[in-house]
Amino acid sequence: MVLPKSMRLQGHRCFDHLYKEGLRYHEPSILLRVVKAESKFYKRKDLKFESKTCRCAIAISSKVSKKAVIRNRLRRLIHQHLREKLYGVSGLSNKWALFSLKPQSSSKEPKQLLKECDRLLLKAGFLP
Repeated sequence: MVLPKSMRLQGHRCFDHLYKEGLRYHEPSILLRVVKAESKFYKRKDLKFESKTCRCAIAISSKVSKKAVIRNRLRRLIHQHLREKLYGVSGLSNKWALFSLKPQSSSKEPKQLLKECDRLLLKAGFLP
């Protein structure tokens, strides 16, 4: 299952904005960048769409693993976790988030990665 369209962050301008202006929160294996959403980066058809939750993206470089199978498995794991934690949480519709996995994250157990993800969401104010 993929994230609902309302949760996916797309477009290089959105990512550029996150990299330049985003507040950073660190854990040993994951970096979270958070920024206030700006409508000027949305596509025209997206302006009509009312998002019920934040928009998220996950960046996993080949430094994490040379194997695409492993990178995709990690991406699906985090997408599913975010879907369960964030979808429908009120007050997040004006935020964008970018999760970047660090190279040492491939050696961690999935439970450890998800705990780090939860700690980052708490630090950033996504969860009560």
